[in-house]
Amino acid sequence: MSSTANGKNATWRNWGGNVSARPAREVAPASVDELAAAVRRAAEDGLTVKAVGAGHSFTSIAATDGVLIRPQLLTGIRDIDRENMTVTVEAGTPLKRLNVALAREGLSLTNMGDIMEQTVSGATSTGTHGTGRDSGSIAAQIKGLELVTADGSVLSCSEKENPDVFAAARIGLGALGIVTAITFAVEPVFLLTAREEPMPFDKVLSDFEELWAENEHFEFYWFPHTGSTNTKRNNRSAGPEKPVPQLKSWIEDEFLSNGVFQVANWVGRAVPATIPAIAQISSKALSARTYTDIPYKVFTSPRRVRFVEMEYAVPRAAVVETLRELKTMVDRSGLRVSFPVEVRTAPADDIALSTASGRDSAYIAVHMFQGTPFQRYFTAAERIFTAHEGRPHWGKIHTRDAEYFSRVYPRFGEFTALRDRLDPDRRFQNDYLRRVLGA
Repeated sequence: MSSTANGKNATWRNWGGNVSARPAREVAPASVDELAAAVRRAAEDGLTVKAVGAGHSFTSIAATDGVLIRPQLLTGIRDIDRENMTVTVEAGTPLKRLNVALAREGLSLTNMGDIMEQTVSGATSTGTHGTGRDSGSIAAQIKGLELVTADGSVLSCSEKENPDVFAAARIGLGALGIVTAITFAVEPVFLLTAREEPMPFDKVLSDFEELWAENEHFEFYWFPHTGSTNTKRNNRSAGPEKPVPQLKSWIEDEFLSNGVFQVANWVGRAVPATIPAIAQISSKALSARTYTDIPYKVFTSPRRVRFVEMEYAVPRAAVVETLRELKTMVDRSGLRVSFPVEVRTAPADDIALSTASGRDSAYIAVHMFQGTPFQRYFTAAERIFTAHEGRPHWGKIHTRDAEYFSRVYPRFGEFTALRDRLDPDRRFQNDYLRRVLGA
């Protein structure tokens, strides 16, 4: 088992750069047994334990001053079961590696988020999702999971084995134990045709129900200070494959979406007054395009411009009204927002703390360029989202607490009761969990 020699001095930071922690020690276990031993040793030393993934959460959900578990040695595919169409993967495996390995085997997840740098356990534990009319978050595709609990025992969970734990631990926030392996439902690899095109904000809102109903995966980006959006519709296709040509892909996905956008944000950060003009240009930079490829090449895209983010799930029926209020707020506020607002959907699922638990949901994500003040914008946006009983993404900035969550999650009490049973001494506690789940 490797530990950093000077663990006390090592500072851990998240991807967004807004959270840091100084753990007492770091451990990178090479097996489930080593991880269980690390948890037992932490208990003997009176230390709390947290596993971190790729650090893509903007909240302090993974921060600890106790033992930091790094799962980079717990990676790879354990098992592919073609009869039941499942794949079991070690918890530290990056989604990117999973997607590539599955494609090689002629398999794919049904739906995924728009980035794939995260580990499978980090992404699912925080409820990471893409957009879908019929298919839900990454966690909604879990068929089984393995969990090391506070006393160092290893629990296997599925609909048949420990079903009460399975119902909650698919999105467990790291509060119930440390996930060591996940079994996902997979299907034969398929093709998606993506149709990306600009559309006026008002038209997207007036046609939203139709756009949602007619497409398997619909999403759009609205550029604040403009009446413009970029829409994206992904639907299954019989083929043939027609990927974006390499040069065109580099120009659109790297040069415009990352390179030029980075420079535009630098300018906007230095001179905020230029942002509305830049937004007008940004909203027109990407022209319409259609392409057909395997799922992960369509669902995901590189995100190299660093930002901080807040995202809320509101009832799908409330999304148009919520967006109108958000636009009015931005227009009246004098705020200068250089990052687009992203809008996606998910069907209701049966996971206790899923943002789509028990209700068809729409997601509204607001972003700010890393290093620009975001509090005023996020506070005003959050006021609008919470008025619609919004549920914040567990890995993105928000100010809600257990009292609020007990009102907007019907099964909140079920989750906290399970936590009391599995982790009575709060071995997996940190400040964030104390706030969102209560002491």
